[in-house]
Amino acid sequence: MTRTIQQPFIVGALLALLVSVVSQPALGEIKIGVINVQGAIFASEEAKQFTARMNEEFSDEQQALLALQTEGNTKIQQMQKDADVMSEAERRRVQQELESINNDLVYQRQKLQRQVDERQQEFLAGFDQKFQRAIEDLVRDEDFDMIIPRQTAIYVSDVYDVTRKVTEKLNSYDR
Repeated sequence: MTRTIQQPFIVGALLALLVSVVSQPALGEIKIGVINVQGAIFASEEAKQFTARMNEEFSDEQQALLALQTEGNTKIQQMQKDADVMSEAERRRVQQELESINNDLVYQRQKLQRQVDERQQEFLAGFDQKFQRAIEDLVRDEDFDMIIPRQTAIYVSDVYDVTRKVTEKLNSYDR
């Protein structure tokens, strides 16, 4: 427990030491930006169109999942309603049906998730160069010294957030 507390303290102390060593004029010259990478990508028009295509492409699978879920819920309600008059054999049969529906639901959900993940990976793989270009253009156009992922910072003021600017650059490439 003390190791996890000490590590951030040591990192913080080293950063404070680094800041105290660097001269004040040099600090004023450093321009840093912070970006929510996924936010920038998925807010782009191309990603929104991709998401809409994916929703349309997988709508049948999503409907099938909803139908299975509805079937399971109906069986559960029926079982609860008729529990007092059901024989033990009937109860076991309905429980087996529920298990079968649940297994189908889990399998179909996992299958759909794998398909969606594969398509997202394909999309992101093709988007890497465009994203890198947007970052490089922003660095060049606005003279940034450093752009870091927002997830790596504990606290960042919105003043340093360049997510919107990167999304705008990504959208401008499609025009």
